Parts: sequence; C-alpha cells; structure tokens
Amino acid sequence: MYRQAAQLAQSRCPDLDIQIYSDRSLSQEPEIIENALKDADVFFASLIFDYDQVIWLRERAENIPIRLVFESALELMSLTRLGKFVIGDKPKGMPKPIKFILSKFSSGKEEDKLAGYLSFLKTGPKLLKFIPAKKVQDLRNWLIIYGYWNAGGNENFASMCWTIAEKYLDIEVGEIPEPIETPNMGLLHPEYEGYFTSPRDYLNWYQQEKSSNHPLVAVLLYRKHVITKQPYIPQLIRFFEEQELTPVPIFINGVEGHVIVRDWLTTTYETQQRNLGNKEIRSLAKDAIEVDAIVSTIGFPLVGGPAGSMEAGRQVEVAKRILTAKNIPYIVAAPLLIQDIYSWTRQGIGGLQSVVLYALPELDGAIDTVPLGGLVGNDIYIIPERVKRLTGRLKSWINLRKTATKDRKLAVILYGFPPGYGATGTAALLNVPRSLVKLLRELEKQGYDVGELPEDGEIIINQVKEADEAIITPNNAGKGQATVNVRKLEEWLGYLLKSRIEKQWKTLTETGIKTYGDEYQIGGIQLGNIWIGVQPPLGISGDPMRLMFEKDLTPHPQYAAFYKWLQNDFSADAILHFGMHGTVEWLPGSPLGNTGYSWSDILLGDIPNLYIYAANNPSESILAKRRGYGVLISHNVPPYGRAGLYKELMALRELIAEYREDTNKNEILREGIIQKIVDSGLAADCKFEEGKKLGIDFTVENAKLFSKHALNEYFLKVYEYLQIVEQRLFSSGLHTLGEIPNQEQLDSYLEAYFGEKLTERERKAITSESPELQYILESANGRSETIQEAIYIRDLLKRTPEELTNLLRGLNGEYIPPAPGGDLLRDGTGVLPTGRNIHALDPYRMPSPAAYERGREIAKKTIQQHIEEHGNYPETIAVLLWGLDAIKTKGESLGILLELVGAEPIKEGTGRIVRYELKPLEELEHPRIDVLANLSGIFRDTFVNIIELLDDLFQRAAETEEDPENNFIRKHYLQLKEQGVENASARLFSNPAGDFGSLVNDQVVDGNWESSDELANTWEKRNVFSYGRKDKGQARPEILNQLLKTSERIVQEIDSVEYGLTDIQEYYGNTGGLKLAAEKQSGKKVTASFVESFSNDTNPRKLEDLLRLEYRTKLLNPKWAEAMVNQGSGGVYEVSQRMTALIGWGGTTDFQDNWVYDQAAETYALDPEMAEKLRKANPEAFRNIVGRMIEANGRGFWDAEEETLEKLRDLYDLTEEELEGVIN
Repeated sequence: MYRQAAQLAQSRCPDLDIQIYSDRSLSQEPEIIENALKDADVFFASLIFDYDQVIWLRERAENIPIRLVFESALELMSLTRLGKFVIGDKPKGMPKPIKFILSKFSSGKEEDKLAGYLSFLKTGPKLLKFIPAKKVQDLRNWLIIYGYWNAGGNENFASMCWTIAEKYLDIEVGEIPEPIETPNMGLLHPEYEGYFTSPRDYLNWYQQEKSSNHPLVAVLLYRKHVITKQPYIPQLIRFFEEQELTPVPIFINGVEGHVIVRDWLTTTYETQQRNLGNKEIRSLAKDAIEVDAIVSTIGFPLVGGPAGSMEAGRQVEVAKRILTAKNIPYIVAAPLLIQDIYSWTRQGIGGLQSVVLYALPELDGAIDTVPLGGLVGNDIYIIPERVKRLTGRLKSWINLRKTATKDRKLAVILYGFPPGYGATGTAALLNVPRSLVKLLRELEKQGYDVGELPEDGEIIINQVKEADEAIITPNNAGKGQATVNVRKLEEWLGYLLKSRIEKQWKTLTETGIKTYGDEYQIGGIQLGNIWIGVQPPLGISGDPMRLMFEKDLTPHPQYAAFYKWLQNDFSADAILHFGMHGTVEWLPGSPLGNTGYSWSDILLGDIPNLYIYAANNPSESILAKRRGYGVLISHNVPPYGRAGLYKELMALRELIAEYREDTNKNEILREGIIQKIVDSGLAADCKFEEGKKLGIDFTVENAKLFSKHALNEYFLKVYEYLQIVEQRLFSSGLHTLGEIPNQEQLDSYLEAYFGEKLTERERKAITSESPELQYILESANGRSETIQEAIYIRDLLKRTPEELTNLLRGLNGEYIPPAPGGDLLRDGTGVLPTGRNIHALDPYRMPSPAAYERGREIAKKTIQQHIEEHGNYPETIAVLLWGLDAIKTKGESLGILLELVGAEPIKEGTGRIVRYELKPLEELEHPRIDVLANLSGIFRDTFVNIIELLDDLFQRAAETEEDPENNFIRKHYLQLKEQGVENASARLFSNPAGDFGSLVNDQVVDGNWESSDELANTWEKRNVFSYGRKDKGQARPEILNQLLKTSERIVQEIDSVEYGLTDIQEYYGNTGGLKLAAEKQSGKKVTASFVESFSNDTNPRKLEDLLRLEYRTKLLNPKWAEAMVNQGSGGVYEVSQRMTALIGWGGTTDFQDNWVYDQAAETYALDPEMAEKLRKANPEAFRNIVGRMIEANGRGFWDAEEETLEKLRDLYDLTEEELEGVIN
C-alpha cells in the first residue's frame, strides 16, 4: 500500500525520491537501508519496537535533518525533529496554551488521557492557528503531518509527503488536499458506504437491512486496517454473519478500547443493575446498545491498547471494573501482526506477539484467545477454520447463559492418572470428594438437575471409579456409561484426523486402552444432567513414552472418542475440569496458539471449559488457559502448619536442654543424647565436624574419642537444628472448594504470614472476632498497620465461598475477574480472595529489580560455597529455569544466571527489558561461569523472548575477546568450535519441541528401570534439545555432554511451601535426573543446592540436607500425617505419592537413609490402626505405599529387618487380594 502511495506522491512531485522499507528489510537487507539513510533528507518510521533495530536506526539516522517517528519505541521517537520542534530524550512538554487546549479533549479520567490526546492530534492544527505562529509553527506542521499519517490511505500518505516537501524541502507542490477524514472511533459494514459514529444508528440500519435476531457480538478493529481497506475485515464480518452472529464492528486507533466498551456497549446484566440503582458506569452513552459478548482483534490491554502496555497492568483495575459491570465474555482473537502464519503453525506464537495476544489481555480477564491468521509476506490473511472456532466458542458461551439451569448439561472431568495407584478423584492440594459434593449441592440450589445426591463425596468417587473400570457393551451400559463404535469415531474425526491417529497407533481398535472389539468404553455416572467421568489415561500403563507431546503424535483412539462423545452424544453445555491438573491441555499441537491441528483444540471443540485450579500455580495453569481454553477458577491452598517436634526428636531436645543446664552434673545424660542422635539419623543432618575432619563416623563408641568441649558444641548445633525443624512450615491437609477456614485455620495462615510480628493473643483476637478480645488489638501500640493488615487478610480468607460463587457465574457465561496467581506467603494479599481467573505476568519485565538483586546474592553464595569446598571456581553451574518459580519470584532464577555469566538487564523507555548486557570483567567478583540452563517445557513455551535474550547473551559472552581462564563460557565455546560443533554457544536445553517432562519420573512410577544409568540416559535423551534465536529444538548432544561433563554444581529455586522436594515427582525427575546425568558424564559427584524463595533466606541448602529436613517435617511427622490422612482417599494418595518420590530420590541421587524408611514403615504400615484407615480410604494407594517400601529394600535403598519385610509382604498380599475381590 505504501509503495502505491509513494508512486502517487512522486507522480505529482517528480523531485521527490521516496524509498519504502519494512522492518523485515532491516534484518534481510541492512546494507541497502544503510546506504539510503546516508543520503536522506527525511527519515520517517512507524511501529519499530525491536531494540536492536531501534539502536541500529538511531545510530544511522541521528544526523538526518528531518526525522519523523510515530508509534514506536521511545528511544526512536525521541529522534523526532521538525524545524525547531524536537522531542528529545527528555521532552520539555507542550507550551502552556497547548496544554490548556489538550486538557479539553479528555474526560478528566486518567484512563481517557490517551484517547483525548488522539482527538487533540486530529483537531489540534485547526486550533493552533489562533496561537502566534512563531511559537508553534513547527509543532503545528508536525500535527498536520501526523494528521495525514493518522488518517491513513494512499491519498493522505501522498499529501503528507507533499506537506513535508513544500514546507521543509523547498519543493513547490501547489494546493495540498485537506486530510480525507475518518472518525477516530466508528462502526462499519461492507454493505454500507461510509461509517457510523453511533452504535444505535448502526444497529437500526443493520436490523432494517438484515432483520436479524441473532446474538450481538461487538468486534473491536484497528482503525488503520479499516482505512487501508484490509481485506480480512469484511471477510471477518461476513464469517460472523454466516455463523448466525450479528457483528457490531467498531474501529478504534487502539487506545480507546475501554471507552467503547464502557460508553458505547451495555448488556442485559448492566441494564438490570442500573434499573436497581447500581450505576457503575456513569458515562454510558444514551445510544449504547446491548451486546452478548466482546471480541477484541487489537490484543494488548483494554485500557490504552498498545500505549497501555508501556506500564504492564497499570490500568488493570479500570479494565476489571468496566468488564465486571458488563459481565459478559471478553475474548481476544486477532490475526498475528508481528508473526507470519508459517512460523506460528510450525513453532507456535512467540516473542512480543505472545505478549500482545495472551499475556497482556489475560491481565484484564480475557478468555479463549484464538489466533485468526497472520502475515503472508506483508499481507494479512485470516484462516476460515480458525474464525469458525472463534464463532463456535462465542455461540457456546452465549447459549450457556441463555439456557435455563434445569436444562444445562455439564460434564465433570476427574483425574485418575496414573491408573492403578489410587489416583481416581484426586487433585493437587484439593479434596475432590468433599469439593465435588459441595458443588453439586450448590448446583441443585441454582436449579440444575442433579438427580439424587449421595451424602458423601467418597461414594460418588467410588461409583465413578467402578463405572470407569467396568467392561461396557452397547447392551449393558448403565446410566452415564456409553460406548462409541469405531465407525462413529471415524465419522466424528473425518479422514485426515483418523489417518493421523492410525499412523501413530497403527490401529484404531487394538491399542488395549479401554477398547473392546470395535467399541470404545466411556465410563461415568450421570446425576440428572450432570455427567461425571474419569479423564482417559494418556497411554498404556508401564509405557510412559507411548504418548508424549511431540507435534506429530496423537492421543490414542479412546481418548479422542471420550471428548468427541462429550461434544456430540452427551452434548455438554460446559465442561468442568476438577482440579490441578488434567492432560487435555498438554496434548500434541502448537506450543502456543492453537491451530486446527492442535489436539486440545480438536477435542475440546466449542465447549466452554471451566477449570478449577490451585491459586499458587500460575505456571501450569497458563497451559490450561491458553492451550485448553480454560476459564480458571482459583482455589486457596490448604492451611499451614508448623512442624513442631515429635517422638524421639522432642525427647532429644528435652535431654539436651536438661544436659546444658549443668554439663558436669548431668554428664550421665551424654551417652543417651549421643544414642538418640544416632538412632534418629540426625548425625547425617548435623555433621559432627571434628569427626568428619578425621574421617570418623559419629557413633556412641567413637564419641568417646572426642573432648567434652567438642561434644558440647555439637549438642548445641543439634539443639539449634531441632529449633529449625520445629519452626518449618508445611501444607496441612487439603483444601475444600468454597469452605471458609475455621478459627484454627485462619490462625495458621496469619501465623505463617506474620510470624513473630503478631502475638498469639493478637491473632486469637483477630480470628475469633470476639468483642471481649478487642481491647488486645486496641492496646497494640505502634503496630496498628500490622493489625489492620491481619484483619484485611482474615476478611479476604473468609471470602473463600467466592470460589463456588464464581464457578457458578462462569457456568452462567459471566465474566470472571482476573487475579495474579501465587500464594499468600510469597506474593502477599494480591492473590486473595480466591475464585478468580488467575494469570501470570508480563515476560518483558523479568527479572524484576528485586528478583535480580536476590538472584545475584544467591549466585554469589553458590560460588562461595564451591570455593570453600573445593578451593577453586566452578567452570559450569547448571541452573534450572522452571515456569512456576520464574513467575512467582518474578525471575529470581534469571537473576542467578545473569550474575554467574556477569550480566545485567537493560530496559528501554517503556520499562521493557530488551537485552542482557555483559558487565566488564573488572566489575565482577568472579570469572564468567558457564551455565547449563535446563528449561522446563512451560518456561520454554511461555518465555520465548527471554530465551532469545539469553541465547544472544551467551553468544556475546562466548565471542567476546577475553581470557578463557576468566571466561569459562568462551573457554568451552572455543573447545567445541575446535571440534567443529555448530552453534557452540548454545546453552539452553529442554525437552523436544511441544513436549513436556524428562520421563525419569514416569519410569520410576512404573518401576520399569534396572539401574541409575538408565534414568541418566532417559534424562539426557529428553533434554538434548537446544533453544534460542536459531535453534527451535535441534538436538545438540555434543554441547549438552560437554556442559554436563563440566557441571560441578546445580542450583534451583523452590517457590512454595506446598511443593517441596519430597512433595512432587518433578524434582527428582528433572533435577535428580540432571544430577545423575552430570555425574555419569564427569565421573564425579555433583552438588545440587536449593533456595527456598518463599523465605527471606538466600543461603543455598544442599539437596541431601533439604531432603532430610523435609522428611522430618512432613512425611514422618505425625501432625502432617494426621492432617493428610483425615482427608480421605485424596489424602492417602498424597502419602502414596511421597513414598514414590522417596524411591525416585534413591534412584537419582542414591538417597538411602535407613531411618527415613524405618519411620515411614512404622507410621503408615506397621501401626495397625493407621494401616487399616489407609487401606479402607484408598486401597490402591495403600498398596503403593507398602509396595514402595518393599521395592526400596529390593533396590538396596533400605536395609530392613527381615521381620519387617515379612509384615510388609503380608500387608501387600492382603491388600492385593482385597482389590482383586473388588475388581472381580
């Protein structure tokens, strides 16, 4: 278009030489542009944001006499010069008369200033003629030029060029036409000549022309695309009409989105509220029209659009208030304007495009993002199939609201993976049985048909489990059970998708997964219109690699049949995925930006997906939101508990305390203290340094070799360690959806949050709300702020019922307010109340300043620990970059990496981090340490921009001319280059593209491994894939092996109390697997250290020490055990999970402390009352608990007494027989 406009300008003015280049030209032909800039009289640029391009252009354009830069990075816009009008790096602002005029173009609201500014730019030149010309002539000309540019179109662009030529280049042009005006905000339709400036006028015209009573959907469009007549806009409008939706196409410059939604659009809900006197929006226009949903093709934040992204989240509260008042779905769906279709469909959406389309709109509560197309060359194309997905999902959300609750059909999806381990009806941190029955009762109150409800949620889980495990035929299917014939599945899938599954699985009917003959089993129960079933397993039990998530793979046929049955036969109005987390969002497909080939998109189809998710996991929930179209409803984490001391630990502390009162008088206690230290395994936690120096183990006999003074010092060390154990926090039990914490639980949250800042009496006064205790708070002099904050947190925690309220609102198709994901201890009060649609953060602002400084401190301490232990600097340190801790800490792990390399973040004018710059070596306190950065799949797919910045950093560090002995990155780079290795600066490794997990934990869970070497090999094979600007998952084994061979240390952050090393399988599967692989390559022990980022402590703790500390405070702690086991089947499964993780740590790090297994056996298996309770609540999980103990002995991790093993075998056999009886 611009080349045509340039030809038009030159046809009238031959002396003008106008050369047009795109931002791609900067990358592909920089020499041509550089030559053009050398001779230019005028430099004009728009929409240039890439930092490297900005700096490159600044250096080459700063001496051009006339420089006009619009809508670009501030560093480039500051170049603007027109005569005496200069913006500069520190703009002085407008003259006072102009500021006065400008103030009249805004409503006075902060959020309306940008929209008012655009109105001023349009009208400004006419008003400025009344101000003395000398003062503002160049400014007036700049406004005229911008007016032509903003008006758009060939004719206006040509007029802009003529204006510049006549006023500043001494080229005579003659009469220049006034701008061909287009409103800043308006409505359009392909069948109407011109534009509407009133939504009511548009709707009146539309209903006259079309006589439509279909749902109304407002569609926000870029004004620039309207006035340049982009073909996709009329196509989009017609697609909506073909799908029986009435489009309300509204164009804006980009910054006025909130003005349109606030003032031009209303809803049935808002009308009802206003009739009740609740007028949230005072500026609602008289000609506002009621719509059923809002679609933005702009992306960015609703308030401010592209300009609003300069300060991420600044106007989120305004957007939330507006969208809450409208209370309808707000969806972002747009063609990609920064990325082409080819790269999207092959690599996923990345970089700035992902922020524009996903990260920023999610802060406002946008849902169901659908990329509609993208660039092909310089043209914008939309994909009809993607538009159909958008319109289909829109219609489903609208229909959900319009369907009476008694007629709504809901599908509730529970989880049961891995099968056979008691996982059915469990979810992380959530008591599913209690939550499910609580939800069903609320649905019943709302008028849903829920049939006859059992009193106990455990009964429902058992019924679902039985239905899921039954063999179903078309003739014996019970209510809620069904079969899908293979021919029906072929019809639902179509030839192409059927062929993809056949290619992967070789057959549609002989996979062995819930398939009998030609029939796929769909097991579940139906309570009225509520169907409850178990999500199918990903693959064949014992073969975890059968379905992992590479793009070319597919789910197995029965998995596809399950979701297609929900779509087509059961005809669910909505799906509810119950807890954290399922697997549909992890299926093969585009890492980000669903295409028609993404299996999560294919199987979820158009069904609204409500997803209950733990508030403290903004990482994995991103996948549920973006790949699985999940509208997230967050739930609180369980209450916290202090570990305290128990059994021999309490007795030991009392003995030491008594001994220390008078060490001479109480000398008789010394041998007993030593015996208890040895028996409890504390000698491993607290090393006796005097004995360690001499290589002497700490035993009762050996202790006699040492002085009384040395032993007294050691007893003090043990005593202080017991105090640490006593004060450790743990997550107590599981959360029940919508349940208000009782007084004791409220106290646990406040005690964990405030620590010693509040006394026990003050907490009691706050949690009890007893009037008799208020005097305690009133007398808390000087601490009123702390008291008020505690009361505020108490009140937020008591709003837990909003978890259910907002879930029900979501099932009505209403707007769910957003909130940041996180937990109270780490992230403060912003994560409360729960029941919100959680989101992550802007990846262009990581690390935050605080996270960077804290990360630097951790890195320095890690280096110092290595020097103290080995006397030299480590050449390579492996840093784990996981999505969860990166989001919750705002990038502390990045801060660690940057300090190791010797770099710092560089920000451009809007605050975005655009480069990690190397610091001079002389400013560092250490050499540049090489880094093996191991990325989780979520980090890899979510933070593409950070990966590219890191890749750029490593390349510059490798190529900088420094002494290799002071720059280990360069040292290893040069060694690899000598071997002829390509891309030798690659340092970022992860799983295959589109795939997640090391599979080490899968092998451990299934028990299909013989030696640790197998686990090391699995980790290597799964993490050999390199990522960066060039690599998008290329296998680079030579580089990975070199880094593993030189890795002397591993450092990782633990982001929350709830997910410690012993709580989930991923830590040993990834970090343990990495440690094992590094030791295999180097032949030496590698130290792994962890920092608990939820605390103020930045000291890295060694893996083995932290494991012991965690086992003492959780698995072996009667307080933790009682709280968990009281949660029923889900609690027993949690215990079972931790026994599996214990085996995982044995396999990956050779952790084999006998006392851990001894006490676990005593607590959970050999105590008859406890064993019976576990077996009754969840026999499969109990079988796994006992089975793991027997396995530990068989693998040499536990030296158990034969009598103990006999008891365990008997228990295992008894449980197995009972299960077989149940199954048979």
